[in-house]
Amino acid sequence: MPSDSASAGEPRRLRHLGEFSALAGIAAAQRGLFPPPGPGLRERARDLLGVLELTAADVRTERTWKAGELSGEEVSWDVGFGPRTRAYVLRPREAGDAVLPGVLALHCHAGMKWAGKEKIADGPEGHSAEVARLRTALYDGRAWAGELAARGFTVLVPDVLGWGSRRIPLADMPENVRGNPEPGVGEADRYDAAAARHEHVLAKYCTVLGTSYAGVVAGEDLAAAAYLRSRPDTGPVGCAGLSGGGLRAALLGAFDPGMAAVAVIAMVSSYRDLLDGYVASHTWMLYPPGLSRLCDLPDLVACAAPRPLLVWYGERDAILPADGMRRAHAMITAHYRRAPAGYTGVFADTGHCFGIPAQERVFGWLARHLRADGGVPWR
Repeated sequence: MPSDSASAGEPRRLRHLGEFSALAGIAAAQRGLFPPPGPGLRERARDLLGVLELTAADVRTERTWKAGELSGEEVSWDVGFGPRTRAYVLRPREAGDAVLPGVLALHCHAGMKWAGKEKIADGPEGHSAEVARLRTALYDGRAWAGELAARGFTVLVPDVLGWGSRRIPLADMPENVRGNPEPGVGEADRYDAAAARHEHVLAKYCTVLGTSYAGVVAGEDLAAAAYLRSRPDTGPVGCAGLSGGGLRAALLGAFDPGMAAVAVIAMVSSYRDLLDGYVASHTWMLYPPGLSRLCDLPDLVACAAPRPLLVWYGERDAILPADGMRRAHAMITAHYRRAPAGYTGVFADTGHCFGIPAQERVFGWLARHLRADGGVPWR
């Protein structure tokens, strides 16, 4: 355990490690955890995570629709393994072929893998009761990707490994993982319970294959970003996401030099502060093996400085430690010391969510950094 996290004498007792807490201090001393980032961090981290070189190949338009203020398109592509990735492309209905700035809108984890893109964007058929429940809890009931598109953006909302069109069929999961049907439990909820258990299996496969769950997901998101930039109706591209989607945004920011602006909502803490009871709350994507020997998480989040970065910290976030968020903010600020205007750190009286006030703040920030008109409203 780092010296600033332990008191004199007995090692600090960590929640969920209990009498084994001294393991943290021994590992920190012997393995050199959380060192100051050295040169070439982006390249070294990309190699350590095993970020795959993937391409959105054979892109097809599956269907189109118009609803309210929006024009929608469902596209699909092949990344080389598994079922085709499906994604929504949303634009203002009246935009025609106008070139608009692009945003890769990244769905959250939230323990819901039955749905992916549908958590933050509506297709022509609307959304399910399970999605409505999640949106109420995390997004003030709003499909925020569609709302952002209506402000004058080309918004791409892709599924990614494990979610929606890219979910692992129950039949392919081990028997002890998929479980048995229970009376009164719907198909989506049953799948989500099994998928939570199966993420451990998927992470093991990724590790044995020389990559990581984060590395595969980042590879898929990099392919999606390249596709969005290739569209003739899209200009500069940024990205945004909550929680697991925020982690995906942070990884894109680290590994995609073409990403023009990155917004990470309710996801950033130092690793060392997560140790005290917060590790279990998060996805395997947050824990690429060996990354803590290369840097602490905020170093990776900030490694593309001075590129515009917004990090939203919820002061009442139940799954991120307050000390870890404050440490992260200080570390990122230090990375941006030569270009302080590039970093916006927002501490707000919110929990682990992306409610309407936060959305409005992020939408305006994206407009200022991606639109040539400086963020003049589309409407």
